[in-house]
Amino acid sequence: MKNSIVILGSTGSIGVNTLLIASKYNIKVEALVAGSNIELLNQQIKIYKPKFVAIANRQDISRVNHDKIFYGDSGIIDLIEASKSSTVVNALVGYIGLAPTLKSIALNKKVALANKESLVVAGEFIDMSKITPIDSEHFGLWYLMNDKPVDKLYITASGGAFRDWDIKEMRNASFKEALAHPNWSMGNKITIDSATMTNKLFELLEAKWLFNTNNIDAVIERKSIIHALIQFKDGSTTAHYAGVDMKLPIAFALRDKVDDLILPQLDLLDIGNISFEEIKEDKYPIWEIKQHLLDNPHLGIIVNSANEEAIKLFEIGKCNFFDMSKEVLKAYKYFDNIKAKSIDDIINIDREVRCFVNKNRNENRV
Repeated sequence: MKNSIVILGSTGSIGVNTLLIASKYNIKVEALVAGSNIELLNQQIKIYKPKFVAIANRQDISRVNHDKIFYGDSGIIDLIEASKSSTVVNALVGYIGLAPTLKSIALNKKVALANKESLVVAGEFIDMSKITPIDSEHFGLWYLMNDKPVDKLYITASGGAFRDWDIKEMRNASFKEALAHPNWSMGNKITIDSATMTNKLFELLEAKWLFNTNNIDAVIERKSIIHALIQFKDGSTTAHYAGVDMKLPIAFALRDKVDDLILPQLDLLDIGNISFEEIKEDKYPIWEIKQHLLDNPHLGIIVNSANEEAIKLFEIGKCNFFDMSKEVLKAYKYFDNIKAKSIDDIINIDREVRCFVNKNRNENRV
């Protein structure tokens, strides 16, 4: 069904905005996938009347107001197989989003992708012609492309929760403090990744796969008004300005053409001054592997798996803020000779890296 979509991660901010865009353009919502926010899911079911629903946990089935419910990771795959929609919006967070991306592509569906881990982990095994990015940075780069010879791509970063903190204070920062993002309201993982700059590292790797270039960098732009810039070979640079809202990239991902107002027009006088800052390794240690990762993108699986485990350790107080990046860098150096030749290899490497991080941390605490 062309005028129908499946939304993975419907109760998150991207999922909620996708539903608003679907309503605006009378796009049918065939299926919804959510985690544990059953109350919001039930509200969405009442409004959008999806044919299928999937949730994270089997024990929550009785709470869901629907008669066709899938559950767990395998349930998401079953739901995608059962759906007839030609477009799947993948707004899941983390490694869990990879299998749905691969299944959707195998079924010849278009993937409107907000799950950056899919490309970070397995970009070389994914058909980019089936991917439309929803991240504002990659949408901004795409929006600026005009067949002119490109010299370099730039994306921007907010700087995260600790951009104004002293480095000594950051060592003792709590998980809760790391969630206080200055510009955005997002889920826990992506907010932590923003504070460490891992999220931006992932977005650079995404851009490498999407636009087939290693010549890309990131800078801090605190207002999150400029999302992307392109330097052209003729010496000119063009920037993509837009409000702090995901509805615009979502609208373009769901429709071939968008010619009506999606966001309020920017008031340039109200914006005031805009400045750019360098991303420095003393505050964001993960940045030291930026160029090496772009040159060796197959190592994205190492960074992602180690990072997900490090975040768990930080959340339960088993490491401090900077230790997260240290654990990722240790794993990155330890597994630097590994290269997956298949998705099965990806799965095995993911498991090995997670075991390494937890074993390494436990040994260090003895």
